[in-house]
Amino acid sequence: MTRLWSWLAALVLLAGCAQTQVNLPALEGASSARLPGKVIWHDLISATPQASQRFYGELFGWQFEQLTFNTSIFSSASYYVISHQGRVIGGMVDQADLNAEGNASQWVVVLASDNIDQSAAAVEANGGTLLGPVFDLQERGRMAVAKDGQGALFALLQTPNGDPADRSQIPTGDFLWNELWTSNVSQAGHFYRTLAPYQLDAHNLGDGHDYTLLKAQQKPRAGIVKMPVQGIPPTWVSYVRVADAAELDAILAQVESLGGKILLPAEDRIAGGRAALIAGPSGAGIALQTWPVTDKE
Repeated sequence: MTRLWSWLAALVLLAGCAQTQVNLPALEGASSARLPGKVIWHDLISATPQASQRFYGELFGWQFEQLTFNTSIFSSASYYVISHQGRVIGGMVDQADLNAEGNASQWVVVLASDNIDQSAAAVEANGGTLLGPVFDLQERGRMAVAKDGQGALFALLQTPNGDPADRSQIPTGDFLWNELWTSNVSQAGHFYRTLAPYQLDAHNLGDGHDYTLLKAQQKPRAGIVKMPVQGIPPTWVSYVRVADAAELDAILAQVESLGGKILLPAEDRIAGGRAALIAGPSGAGIALQTWPVTDKE
């Protein structure tokens, strides 16, 4: 397990190491501002990298660039940089390079930290688990991979000079939102408040549905909800933006033919819009959310 997560931290989450023979692209839109608590990157661990490329490429128009390099842990390894409309939005690693037992396929969110040592200490002091020491990633900054008190996997990254700036518009096919699906909303909220300057903004949406926003820099950064699906462990869920219900239905119609599964069919959300949950060929879950296109786009 230590070997797996040390390698995950060093490779999956944009970890350039001393043996790396290629240059990984910088985080898109990096600024001089520190935005602790913001989700600044997404990585996919995939047991089926070729099928995953086709799946996400067909559904969202994503492009994948393979980077292969030698490391001190393995003779070679591959990292795939994901781009959308010319913008770098995430990455993918072949699970085969992780030497993991079973299927470890999942999406991993990376939260910005302005003091990684303090954040890492807070993880352990508040019921979480570090899956290895803080890593020095040279020009990438410093990072820690962890699980929260309920077991949801995430990472923290302190960039060297600043975090990606907030964008006024998120294009369709890009990451729109992130939610923590957890077994204990109160405990989870307390935990993440110790890692970043979050304010908790709880809402009763009616009909027995509660929703808690994690806010930082006066902006909503993520949501926390009581686990809405039985049979899966607490996890972070990332949402990809789709324009409208018609586009959502068109995407869902392709999922199974591309090797994926529809985990939750499209339904209206009390908070607004329409959403669905799907899994790619490797089993990693990702959500789709309608968000109308405005005249400014």
